[in-house]
Amino acid sequence: MIIKGKVHKFGDDINTDDIISAKYLISTDARQLGSHCLERIRPDFAQQVQPGDIIVAGRNFGCGSSREHAPLAIKGCGVAAVIAQSFAAIFFRNAINIGLPFLELKEIGKIEEGDILEIDLGSGIIKNLTKNQIYKTQAFPEFLQKIVEEGGLMSYIKHKP
Repeated sequence: MIIKGKVHKFGDDINTDDIISAKYLISTDARQLGSHCLERIRPDFAQQVQPGDIIVAGRNFGCGSSREHAPLAIKGCGVAAVIAQSFAAIFFRNAINIGLPFLELKEIGKIEEGDILEIDLGSGIIKNLTKNQIYKTQAFPEFLQKIVEEGGLMSYIKHKP
């Protein structure tokens, strides 16, 4: 599975309240949540995202509460993948549940806001098309790619032979 999009870069310790404020948790509609994604940090973020764009962040992305709304909001605004130096464990699980791919990459400092990346989930190769650089991370396991392709864990289970 190949993902190609523009980078939106964030720092360390982006928590679930930063991703989607608690006042919006009355909904589980991905598009509605997505319209408020990351507005505490960057108020116009959801309006800037184009389908397929990529979030790149520092350490401990998705820390805080265990709400599944956070990765749902990210996916709902059109972000196709998240790359971070590290993720909070609960975000990791929730992202899988809703079918949002995520990759850990230590060398995010070379990637800048607005760069165009191409991610090959199967090989773990990330190409920075803007800077003509290649980064290598762990491949996204095939069964997780299938969950992403199905749109999340529940859909995957429904369609599994």
